[in-house]
Amino acid sequence: MFFERETGGERAIICSVTIREPFYIPDVEEFTSLVISAGAEVVGEISAQRQRPSPANYVGVGKVEELAALVAATEADLVIFDGHLSPSQERNLEKQVKARVIDRSGLILDIFASRAKTFEGKLQVELAQLDHIRTRLIRGWTHLERQKGGIGLRGPGETQLETDRRLIAVRMNSLKSRLEKVRKTRDQGRRARRRNAIPTVALVGYTNAGKSTLFNRLTEAHIYAADQLFATLDPTLRKITLPGGADTILADTVGFVQNLPHALVDAFRATLEEAAEADVLLFVQDGAHSDRLMQEEAVLEVLHEIGADEVPRVIAMNKVDIRPEVMPGRDESGRIWISANSGAGLDDLGLAIAEAIGQTPEEHELLLKPSEGKLRARLYQEADVLSELTTEVGDTQMKVRISKDRLNTLMRDVGRSALH
Repeated sequence: MFFERETGGERAIICSVTIREPFYIPDVEEFTSLVISAGAEVVGEISAQRQRPSPANYVGVGKVEELAALVAATEADLVIFDGHLSPSQERNLEKQVKARVIDRSGLILDIFASRAKTFEGKLQVELAQLDHIRTRLIRGWTHLERQKGGIGLRGPGETQLETDRRLIAVRMNSLKSRLEKVRKTRDQGRRARRRNAIPTVALVGYTNAGKSTLFNRLTEAHIYAADQLFATLDPTLRKITLPGGADTILADTVGFVQNLPHALVDAFRATLEEAAEADVLLFVQDGAHSDRLMQEEAVLEVLHEIGADEVPRVIAMNKVDIRPEVMPGRDESGRIWISANSGAGLDDLGLAIAEAIGQTPEEHELLLKPSEGKLRARLYQEADVLSELTTEVGDTQMKVRISKDRLNTLMRDVGRSALH
């Protein structure tokens, strides 16, 4: 007997397995948060250690018996493994523990499916789900056949399983084609921004590091932000003005996680290209997390996988408000300690981003004729005016802080020669 895979409101048992080959130490607290994010109620936990996973059951026979007893005692619906199970391991475990079994990939896919809101996000999640499920087919996915019009599609001599697998392959090819169009549309948008000389800064970081809260603070966009894993799935782009007057596009992206399924990295490549094609990465880290180095390594691994590890980075150490021993601002290593909640350290962060895109604010002294009131007004709008004096002949002597490129743009806009 095999079990249907409905979701929502299940009673779940978590199984965390430390593996020596290949080396993997599970983060039980984070995995529990993932399970809760998926809407399950955790009714039991089991841990195990293995030199390497068992080919048949991932864990040993004794641990399987322990799991089966715990399932019976807690009336659990679901067992979730913090690891990647093969289709045969999943099926073997389901038969023995008498409950549905999913692995880390299946769990993260389920969370992503519940969080996707845009057309693009839903396409990407469905593609990843189908890629994950096609090797786990054990009986007909006839709803796919009904969607595609099964009569007339089935080839001679095909079993139902073969038909379902072929229909999934057809659906996956359709999704890939649509996502390729999305990728091209995004690429056109990036080319247009380059023609307009507007640099892009992409926020990247571990899930729940505070990227969306920081995005909201910098852009006043009020996108969804919550203290939960993968609160943001679909990318959001907004224009912001940096200290010195330079404009930039800020892109919020999906959070990364340790041991992120490769199917998700592949499916979300169209979205993650915002990071790979950005001029600067704003790498947001949870400065108060006990295992920050593990999180940093997980993000760097994904950046390498999508070809973004050579993009210049500004590192923002978030949550300084719960690190009273650390002062907001730039430290000796160049990292910027900030609080996305309170706004502490954001002035230094803005300056660091401006420096990274080559728009460092500089002090300039200007002499404006009485007829140049429009330029004076624009300077008050877009620059830091440090001082202003009126000369005996009525000219205005101003000292301002603004990037040279932005100042030249303002001067050209009002018909005055640019600085050299």
